[in-house]
Amino acid sequence: MANVNITPLHDRVIVKSAPAQEKTAGGIIIPDTAKEKPVRGTVLAAGPGKKDEPMTVKTGDTVLYGKYAGTEISLEGEEYLIMRESDILAVI
Repeated sequence: MANVNITPLHDRVIVKSAPAQEKTAGGIIIPDTAKEKPVRGTVLAAGPGKKDEPMTVKTGDTVLYGKYAGTEISLEGEEYLIMRESDILAVI
C-alpha cells in the first residue's frame, strides 16, 4: 500500500483506484476507449470525521464507490481520488 503525505480533513478519504479491467472473462482485450471507470479502491488515508459523526472506514479498507464520485488528484506522480465518506457505498 502506498504511503501518502497528505491528511484529509473532516469526513474525507483518499482512495487509490483499482486498475481498470484489461480483458474480459473470455480473454478479449478491452481498448482504453471502452474501459469503464473503476468503482473499487483502497483507502490510503482517512480524516478524523465530523464532530458528531466518527469515520466508519479506515486506512486499508477496500471500498466500492459511485462511478463519478470524488475528485481526481495527482500527488507525486500517482493518481488518487479524494471523496467524502458518504460517497462510499460499501466496504468489501
